[in-house]
Amino acid sequence: MRKRVVVLSIIMVLFVCEFSYSEKPLISAQSAILMDAQSKRVLLEYNPYVKLPMASTTKIMTALVALENGKLDDKVKIGKEAVGIEGSSIYLQEGEILTLEDLLYGLMLRSGNDAAMAIAYHIGGDLENFVKMMNKKAKEMGANSTNFANPHGLHQENHYTTAYDLALITAEAMKIEKFKEISKTKKWKANREKNNIFYNKNNTLWDFDGGDGVKTGYTRNAGRCLVTSATRNNTQLIAVVLNDSNWFNDCYKLMDYGFKNFTTYVIFDKEQFIKNIPVIDGNKESIRVVTKNSLLYPLREEELEKVKINVTLPNRITPPVRKGDYVGNIVVYLDGRIIHEDSLISKDTVSRLGPIKRIINKIKGFNIN
Repeated sequence: MRKRVVVLSIIMVLFVCEFSYSEKPLISAQSAILMDAQSKRVLLEYNPYVKLPMASTTKIMTALVALENGKLDDKVKIGKEAVGIEGSSIYLQEGEILTLEDLLYGLMLRSGNDAAMAIAYHIGGDLENFVKMMNKKAKEMGANSTNFANPHGLHQENHYTTAYDLALITAEAMKIEKFKEISKTKKWKANREKNNIFYNKNNTLWDFDGGDGVKTGYTRNAGRCLVTSATRNNTQLIAVVLNDSNWFNDCYKLMDYGFKNFTTYVIFDKEQFIKNIPVIDGNKESIRVVTKNSLLYPLREEELEKVKINVTLPNRITPPVRKGDYVGNIVVYLDGRIIHEDSLISKDTVSRLGPIKRIINKIKGFNIN
């Protein structure tokens, strides 16, 4: 991966070359988006804020809520409410016992609507409470134009999302290693006697270089809906298409565009040194200030010279200061627009001197003629 580090507080042209990025691809989707999974930068969009049904891509949120609130080795006894659900199925039987892990693979690979119901009742206690958990999670991550009415995606009038929200939900889910593992699994054998082999319906895993997920979906009302993900050189892109007859090819076009025209740059690393700040009346003369987190951001070549960084720090600091304490801010701009804000922290722990030592230091500081 080509990495460039932008020097803090300085506007730099890392390199400039003649460059023209590809034209926006033509696709068939009613709504679509291409998003960088880590930074959540939108790289392409087509009516991304239209509220639409999303069919079984719903199950991304179902899996996310389950993974955050359940344990993979949970034993789930199947109730009658999860048996005989219309549409895609893993053919659950009443009284059967499966692990939550097997149900999650059945949910994501085979798109089992019955698996979704079993998970909902196990995690939420009942369907209504689980749906509340889904909607609460959506609001927490900023997916404010989404409303879930069920855990599987079968059509209901008040069950909808947007391409933008669905990309946000997917980016959040992809932070969970087990979700990523499930999403890119091509085949899973469940611990049950019958119908125990689940094959992934997502052709992206076979057809697209770096493809690692995520979820297909189809109902008559929603049309063909697809969320795909691919990772190359530590850059992960998420493509979402809603109501798209050419769903897979259009997602591939979006991701090809992203990988061709954007490179992920290291703007700053985690715990990257910024500067030393003098300490007043401390057991150390200064503290080292570092970044709290890293920032990797996708940029087109011609955008490099438009990146600016502003650091806000005090001139001096008074102890006590603990390692990891907040000290100041770092703000990153792209073409005058804020793209990231983060904290600067102390790398050191500094104690305040006792009163006698403070007096001695003040005496030492006097100029005696």
